[in-house]
Amino acid sequence: MSSVTSLHAPKGLEGVVATTSSICYIDGEQGVLAYRGYDIHDLADHSTFEEVCHLLWFGHLPNPNELKVLSQRLAGERKLNPSILDLLRLAPKHALPMDVLRTVVSALSFYDPEYDRNDHDANVSKAIRLTSQLAMIVANYDRIRKGKSVVEPDRSLSHAANFLLMLNGTAPSPTAERALDIALILHADHELNASTFAARITAATLSDMHSAVTSAIGTLKGPLHGGANEAVFKILQKIVAESADPVEYVKAMLAEKKKIPGFGHRVYHTEDPRATHLRKMSRDLGQSSGDSTWFEYSQAIENFIKTDKKLNANVDFYSASTYHVLGIEVDLFTPIFAVSRVSGWTAHVIEQLDDNRLIRPRADYIGPVYPQKYVALEKR
Repeated sequence: MSSVTSLHAPKGLEGVVATTSSICYIDGEQGVLAYRGYDIHDLADHSTFEEVCHLLWFGHLPNPNELKVLSQRLAGERKLNPSILDLLRLAPKHALPMDVLRTVVSALSFYDPEYDRNDHDANVSKAIRLTSQLAMIVANYDRIRKGKSVVEPDRSLSHAANFLLMLNGTAPSPTAERALDIALILHADHELNASTFAARITAATLSDMHSAVTSAIGTLKGPLHGGANEAVFKILQKIVAESADPVEYVKAMLAEKKKIPGFGHRVYHTEDPRATHLRKMSRDLGQSSGDSTWFEYSQAIENFIKTDKKLNANVDFYSASTYHVLGIEVDLFTPIFAVSRVSGWTAHVIEQLDDNRLIRPRADYIGPVYPQKYVALEKR
């Protein structure tokens, strides 16, 4: 009897290098995240989401004219076919926003003016359209399911400000606009995370941009990927509702062998650099809104977990309190992740198709030894 040679695949493909890319650099030991060589701290402190989109799609930070052109293109694509709005209205009011987003993004391909093109320039145009349209879908569906009228986009506003306007019905404060803008920058890309890898696998078959982004959205929905910030906030909600001490509440969870979401990371062995900025944003928004409860509870939990479990907060932990203070419903936390990450997904799809090879890994077979002897049905 012979056996199949094992390929010794690590569980979850941990540590496996699956492709080359010039988009995102991560050093998990040093806590470094960079887009095309630019440190995330510099981008969060000085850049805008529109600048980061240009960096991801075109490979360099824009000059003033290039930024103006891209900003105008993004603003010009703030429109949805009436049939897409009808589809949003037909969706059940109890439907999860991530499910609606996944379905509607797939339907967008019907109305894309370049639906039958898959070349570089067409995919850049689709990236711009999808980035504008995803934000509109999330905002419009939230208002529709609440029985509110859809808010018309303001093409003079930034991507972040327009999203908050369409979501809440009023123009955001400069603090809120900048907070969301930074959050969008921080979530824009993160190398070969599960959803980005799913998008690249789909694109590698020479499928279209909309199919790739739909694959990514379906992957992001999972609680082990994009849903962790929702889980964080639900814990904070329970603590507030029960007037509990946040540290004692978390201690009780740990005693019951329950995992505390928002801590630790597969890649980072130090603090997630995105958490550094989200912590500050949560604090600043709490102060400006006059309600620092959510930040203070979050910080108390973080300090305890870091001391007791030696685990650092990741990007999901403080994004929960940040989004809540911005007036965002908990089931929109993951869709807003997609509103940002679509910029990175599309950049990776463009990169994949520019130098494509079908992604077809092998499996480490651990089944019965080959060959097995077939036994006739009547003798089994």
